[in-house]
Amino acid sequence: YSSPLRPQERRQPRPGPGPHLLRAPHMAMFFHRRGLAATLARTGVTAAFVNAMLRPAGASAAFSSSVASSIDVASLQLTRTETPKTKPPFDHTLPFGGVTSDHMMEVDWAISSGFTAPRIVPVHPLSILPTAPALHYGVQCFEGMKAYRGKDGTVRLFRPDKNMARWNRSCERLALPTFDSDAMIACLKKLVEVDQDWVPDKEGFSLYLRPTALGTDNVLSVHPSESALFFIITCPVGPYFKNGFAPVKILAETSFKRAWPGGMGGHKVGGNYAPGMLPQRLAQEAGYAQVLWLFGDEDIVTEVGSMNLFTHWITPEGKEQLITAPLDGTILPGVTRDSILELAREWGDCEVVEGTYTMPEVAKAAAEGRLLEVFGAGTAAVISPVELIGYKGEDIKVPCGADGKVGPLAAKIHKTLTDIHYGRTEFRGWSVPIN
Repeated sequence: YSSPLRPQERRQPRPGPGPHLLRAPHMAMFFHRRGLAATLARTGVTAAFVNAMLRPAGASAAFSSSVASSIDVASLQLTRTETPKTKPPFDHTLPFGGVTSDHMMEVDWAISSGFTAPRIVPVHPLSILPTAPALHYGVQCFEGMKAYRGKDGTVRLFRPDKNMARWNRSCERLALPTFDSDAMIACLKKLVEVDQDWVPDKEGFSLYLRPTALGTDNVLSVHPSESALFFIITCPVGPYFKNGFAPVKILAETSFKRAWPGGMGGHKVGGNYAPGMLPQRLAQEAGYAQVLWLFGDEDIVTEVGSMNLFTHWITPEGKEQLITAPLDGTILPGVTRDSILELAREWGDCEVVEGTYTMPEVAKAAAEGRLLEVFGAGTAAVISPVELIGYKGEDIKVPCGADGKVGPLAAKIHKTLTDIHYGRTEFRGWSVPIN
């Protein structure tokens, strides 16, 4: 299929649900070319249903798979481990996700009875039936977030409300139960409080948090799961770059596709990651660190690896601009992405755009000396500068600042965000103490 969006058309995503069956011109063309509009009408599929399937991540839901259920925080049960683990050194040898802390939080759900009392227990192997839809049909979603210890000793979470909202949207899309975000945050805070000795007190280090939901039904047929397990594990992690910024080489992938309109690209589900393993391995074998995912015949820029991508350039009209792909349902609505957009708009240093742009445009900007910086953004690395993009057999060099490691805008964003993470700077209540 070929998207009718041309490079010069910078369309913004529509905010919230509206009367339109399809929200973007390329989605309308997608249905028109296949004659599906009439088919949908004949089969009784409603506009509301299609809207829900195609709406941009973050837009208000047109329908809900379940009413948000209450988790009774007051009934939370705590069972402390009798055999505490030996903590690893909090230094450059600390592997990402290789060591979990002592405890985990878990809560079960059943369609007939709702959520059980949440419980914090020693980390243990999960026990689920082999018929569980999480194992067969990918009924699984998760989140990634961190807790940081500041110089004052306070442990803080970064915008946990954003992660809970995204987790809820992922659950809804998989027909898993949604939950009360405030209650889940309260459980999360208690878990981090119990294991707060696992939160490193060094710059660049943090406690990584992995909330996860699994469909656990005991019937093998394909249907919405009538039972689920929600759990949160934590693990101490070090800096993404062990010795300061290390710009990466990425490969613009023209064969494999990560996401498409109406699919799952805007949700944090396991099924989005497994298909990327082979392209990632092939890219690494070719000498690149990550895959830059493209879409459509125009090679529209979307995401890089598991991060959102930002491009800082001078437009053909001579305007300095920071651009990132729009939330059209194919892009994960990253918390770091949203934070960067808010900060950059607050500063007003350049035009900030959520819009469609293509790899040929990036290549042309580089050839004309208009490309200033390219960087990935996500929870793990915060900022990951890009020094080179492989595209159709050619390597496009990207400026990385005076030191050859990071451009000035990316460096400013990284410093500001880390200052907020560790409580050195207050900004809009983003940094939330656990107690």
